[in-house]
Amino acid sequence: MLAPDLSGGGGTRVYLLAEVLQKLNYDVKVVGCAFRQPLYPPPPSYLTVEWIPGSDYPQFIGAIWQLLQKIDGDIIYAVKPRPTSLGIAVLKKLQSRKPIILDIDDWEMSWFGGDNWRYYVKPKQLLRDIIKSDGVFRNPQYQWYLKWTHKLIKYADAITINTRFLSNKYGGTYLPHGKDTERFNPENFSPEKSREKYGMSDYKILMFPGTVRPHKGIEDILQAMDLLNREDLKLVLVGGRIIEDGYVNKLINKWQRWIIKLPQQSPEKMPEIVAAAHLIVVPQQLTKTSKAQFPIKLTDGMSMAKPILATKVGDIPEILGHTGYLVDPSSPEQLANKINWIFNHLEEAEKQGQKARERCIQAYSLDSMATILSQVLETVI
Repeated sequence: MLAPDLSGGGGTRVYLLAEVLQKLNYDVKVVGCAFRQPLYPPPPSYLTVEWIPGSDYPQFIGAIWQLLQKIDGDIIYAVKPRPTSLGIAVLKKLQSRKPIILDIDDWEMSWFGGDNWRYYVKPKQLLRDIIKSDGVFRNPQYQWYLKWTHKLIKYADAITINTRFLSNKYGGTYLPHGKDTERFNPENFSPEKSREKYGMSDYKILMFPGTVRPHKGIEDILQAMDLLNREDLKLVLVGGRIIEDGYVNKLINKWQRWIIKLPQQSPEKMPEIVAAAHLIVVPQQLTKTSKAQFPIKLTDGMSMAKPILATKVGDIPEILGHTGYLVDPSSPEQLANKINWIFNHLEEAEKQGQKARERCIQAYSLDSMATILSQVLETVI
């Protein structure tokens, strides 16, 4: 398995797919670059993960060579159509004739405005962008390279995707972002003990278990908490890396009274932490990026039988299938009203959480993913 960046959140989907492959009795090795330290998310103990330090061009050419030597499987599974994953996979295919499966779990160009992005050539600027140490073309993940790598998708022998948007854009086989519903089993954890362990016993806990970015709507939740002004509520942010613009710190500085921040956790720890939540919140805003995403937090909450409050964005309504609570995106007032209703009817909300777990077992468990992926593998073996 080729990860696009083992330090930038790119390992999350990689580790899940690797776990499904192991369930199908495949030997799995994860390889990739880490462009910063530490690895994020941290690799699970049950996987072999080999990484090398990422770097800018021209040094990155050496990293490509090292990765090519590490790829020794019968099938290459590249996650994301990036130069650091699909690009290297295609080079290995040309060298070894091994088949490629490409997984697309994001619309990469959405971060830069969409497919209409262009690099406008100005001779002096182009020379600077190539030669200078901080020139954009030195970065292997610069958007020009991302856009060019999309031309390589045709070399994949099979494609897996995880949203309707991505299916319409790239085709491929729908493979949702599921969960190990045996490891994420609420019967194995005590919510009260989890809240006590992590210092949450005195509060009603809203939880967002993932990387915080502007399009994920955390500001809307915090504004809703301002409107409610209930001292018994806390929003717990779990893990994530503080992105370069200090966005997380900015939220904490402004809304410190509502936020409990936990450090990043290993995958094995997450069920215990999610057990502490009363409510999982997934308030995605309506952006080009969010339309293409399958929010992982949904199956975190569903598998642990938690009530889920989310927005009507992308595939979220279909994923929940009437087992959660939905509001319009970018609507703190609607969020506040629904949060208040849920905590005033918590027993009823918890029954919805149980229905969400049943749906997760049926549609988003490792077993359901394995059934789909086994059919994809048959087409390339």
